Amino acid sequence: MTDNKITIEDFIKLDLRIGTIVEAEEVEDSRKMLKLRINLGEDTRTVFAGIKKSYSPDNLIDKQVIVIANLMPREMKFGVSDGMVLATSDKEEIVLISPLKNVTPGSKIS
Repeated sequence: MTDNKITIEDFIKLDLRIGTIVEAEEVEDSRKMLKLRINLGEDTRTVFAGIKKSYSPDNLIDKQVIVIANLMPREMKFGVSDGMVLATSDKEEIVLISPLKNVTPGSKIS
């Protein structure tokens, strides 16, 4: 385990929401990035994710993911990423974190 413990107040600052991927495409000139359009209920966001080696864009449509919705937008060389999807890695494979059942896009995780 880690020694970098946070308080409940720190955790509450995160706005974690369920999003549904509505579009996905490869990013030209990038070996690892995919451009995702994610429905978060109230709005649809563009998020760039370094998951290309484990996911093809066609297999991501309608997949639900967990998004950090209140992360400051980040200017990247291919555009602005307005959020972050949660993922982990298992050896060489990247695995997106998703709910066990489909829920309404924009649902808050608490």
